[in-house]
Amino acid sequence: MFELTGIVVPGDRRGRTIGFPTANIVPSPEDPPIARGVYAAWADDRPAAVNVGVRPTFQGATPGLVVEVHVLDFSGDLYGREMRVRFVEKLREERPFASADELIEQLKGDVQAVRVVLKLGS
Repeated sequence: MFELTGIVVPGDRRGRTIGFPTANIVPSPEDPPIARGVYAAWADDRPAAVNVGVRPTFQGATPGLVVEVHVLDFSGDLYGREMRVRFVEKLREERPFASADELIEQLKGDVQAVRVVLKLGS
């Protein structure tokens, strides 16, 4: 199981507008490389869907590789906090979507897949 620890930094805040807020972590150059894609993970012992990549559907303000952590069933402010992310299983490759609606539908499926992989029920 791969693990990454980093400080949650502000992003574009787009995730919250589409119903999937994320905690954004910019990996350190010292961190081992991780393949781009969507993963089932634990973030500070909470279930999470994690995207590692460059956000091909919405180019953001943060350049380069970003780790976007959507903590399932969580509401709160994580900015400035250190977060430990333990990657459990890769779900799919990162890819662009034609619209925000298409992305939202995929994210709903990703969250369900995380629940299955992490054995959380529905």
